[in-house]
Amino acid sequence: MRGYFAIGAEGMSKPMNLGALMRTAHAFGASFIFTVGADPRLRDVYKADTSRSADHVPYYQWDAVTDMALPKGCALVGVEITDDAVELPEFKHPLQAAYVLGRERGSLSPAMIARCAAVVRIPTKFSLNVGLAGALVMYDRLLSHGGYGDRVSGSRGVPLARKLPR
Repeated sequence: MRGYFAIGAEGMSKPMNLGALMRTAHAFGASFIFTVGADPRLRDVYKADTSRSADHVPYYQWDAVTDMALPKGCALVGVEITDDAVELPEFKHPLQAAYVLGRERGSLSPAMIARCAAVVRIPTKFSLNVGLAGALVMYDRLLSHGGYGDRVSGSRGVPLARKLPR
């Protein structure tokens, strides 16, 4: 897979949500993880991240949107439920992207939305847990950029026999 991605959240307050997001980002091969305006209690990430992802993937903590220092050419993509957001299955992921999720009990700030090159939404009836939402975005990116061919019907590429009910 070419390119890179990062994932983070604005205004996180729950250590276990950060831990889940970090562990999943590590598993999906994120280049870095970040928080913006996180609760000060989240400064010790090892309490929440049992896989110690910060030992393997850089973790950046920015106090405000204006403090964010993304790599040159990296597109910031907001993940938020807004009327003008692109539905995730229709979104063409940038080759170099940093995805930012909203806080647990709220939305991305207007300053963050203004900084985003694009805003996407997961097509659900209501908002999801931040860790789960991050996993879905990373999985969609993997499918989109991963170079996977057509799907197969069964293991080892052998079609499954399907019996129809009579």
